[in-house]
Amino acid sequence: MKIGVFVGSFDPFTVGHDSVVTRALGLFDRLVIGVVGDQVHKPDMAPATERMQAIQELYTNEPRIEVKPYYGLAVDFAKAEGARYIVKGVRSVKDFEYEREQADINREISGIETVLLFAEPQYSSISSSVVRELQHFGRDISEFLPKKKG
Repeated sequence: MKIGVFVGSFDPFTVGHDSVVTRALGLFDRLVIGVVGDQVHKPDMAPATERMQAIQELYTNEPRIEVKPYYGLAVDFAKAEGARYIVKGVRSVKDFEYEREQADINREISGIETVLLFAEPQYSSISSSVVRELQHFGRDISEFLPKKKG
């Protein structure tokens, strides 16, 4: 069974994240979405349970997806889940360079491979931090959040 993990803070989980998940399902038999636990201290980050619940509600009809908290290194989480692949979304050259370096280190220390999925053009400017900022200033962010499947 090919298992991939898709990790992040997902605060919030955006249409760009959903695009990565949808496309990753074509590559893996099982996809575990790892939500960074509450040990990470980002200003105003929603609790992990809230972020996880929002994602679980999107995929209740997809048995190949599990949503779990993770703590520590992504490669340790991947190993604990029996995964040999970490899935990452890339929006720009800047993202690519960062993720390439992480992929090299992760492969070196664990043998875990990283699969980079490039953002669909309509999502290349959407990030959780931009969506949070829009929300902070009272803007409707619903167009940036995925709708429940089926």
